[in-house]
Amino acid sequence: MEKKLTALSHLFVTVFLSGFSTIIVAPAIIDVTMFALCPGTDECSLAIYLSGFQQAIIGLGTALMMPIIGNLSDQYGRKALLTLPMTLSIIPLAILACNRTANYFYAYFAFKTLTDMVCQGSINCLALAYLADNISYRQRASAFGILAGVTSAAYVCGTLAARFLSTGLAFQVATFVSLFAVVYMRIFLEESIPADQGEGITQPILKEGEEDNIIQNDDNAPTKVPPFKKIPSLGDVIYLMKNSPSFAQAAIVAFFNNLGEGGMESSSMYYLKARFHFNKDQFADLMLIGGIVATISQLFIMPLLVSPIGDGRLLSIGLFASCVYAILYSIAWSAWVPYAAAAVSTVMVFAPPSLRSIASKQAGPREQGKAQGCISGIISLANIMAPLIFSPLTSLFLSEGAPFHFPGFSIICIAITLMIAFIQSLMIGRAPSTSNAENSMEV
Repeated sequence: MEKKLTALSHLFVTVFLSGFSTIIVAPAIIDVTMFALCPGTDECSLAIYLSGFQQAIIGLGTALMMPIIGNLSDQYGRKALLTLPMTLSIIPLAILACNRTANYFYAYFAFKTLTDMVCQGSINCLALAYLADNISYRQRASAFGILAGVTSAAYVCGTLAARFLSTGLAFQVATFVSLFAVVYMRIFLEESIPADQGEGITQPILKEGEEDNIIQNDDNAPTKVPPFKKIPSLGDVIYLMKNSPSFAQAAIVAFFNNLGEGGMESSSMYYLKARFHFNKDQFADLMLIGGIVATISQLFIMPLLVSPIGDGRLLSIGLFASCVYAILYSIAWSAWVPYAAAAVSTVMVFAPPSLRSIASKQAGPREQGKAQGCISGIISLANIMAPLIFSPLTSLFLSEGAPFHFPGFSIICIAITLMIAFIQSLMIGRAPSTSNAENSMEV
């Protein structure tokens, strides 16, 4: 028990350091981009389109890579696969740590696009699979919530550090921390291979010898499915969805939720900069408030609510809060409204770990990487579509050529996609079971 808890603490430290190195430069990216592309202006259509193009290309790459990375981690271990994205993520940070002129920015842009095809989302995907290897299904929602809380803590610390560091120093610190994270992970984190789950900190979900050929249905009863091939095909993903209604519904929720979140990511900062002339420090303050609220909620509130409420209801509550958040952004009449809207993240942050927990329960112990990889791939597909839809819409309604005056129109459209995800989340668990409860295995 002690040995496994120590291993999990090293995982949390690894995730924290990786997240910190990413977030510490986030408030400065907008200013660096604007300075390189449109110096001296607060509105830049080129920056919006370029950001959207990058997000779409990265989404296409990750949609292809996430199921493969998850599958390979089932075969070769989580630690071995974590090394690749954590190492690649150092390169773009090191470029801007050297200089932030236009030429260096374009080099950063190219390397960031290429490396994020492997890096974006893969660390979280592999960390979730690592937890699933060592935590029983009844405790996974809480464990995933704690992991999300650690990520939010990195968000807070990174944002706070960015508030007091110059842009150049922020990139230098990020480069050092990301390098240190790789070294720490390689030295201290123990390998986790699903085949060894029987020795985990809790009993296996299913009886030994049957893990390879079953998934969990909505009543936690096992359903026979053929073993996955080494590299999962689209047919494998479709087969998994057909044989687990809850997994299929979770996939739909993941798509629409991340279509909305991707739209917010590609549009909201440019919207705030054009509407209220936000600068780096204001972006950092806004991120800090949201991060503090999210950290407290995920580390202390969510674990208390999982047992009495359940991950299904927590998912719906979080998605409804996301709708409210987007609506508040779209009708913001003053610069303080986005700060007030950040309070809604107290509840919003319930959604991602609850969704991952539901998906995790539908896969056997040796298919956790595949299941999380499939969900990550679907999320990446949404990230491809989001900027293609919302970046042009944002640019149009922030320009003088808008059909009518409503700068937040694209954000309202984002709220609609989040509402679709909320409605679909209400249906999870209501589909007919794929096997009888009497076939369920002991935990």
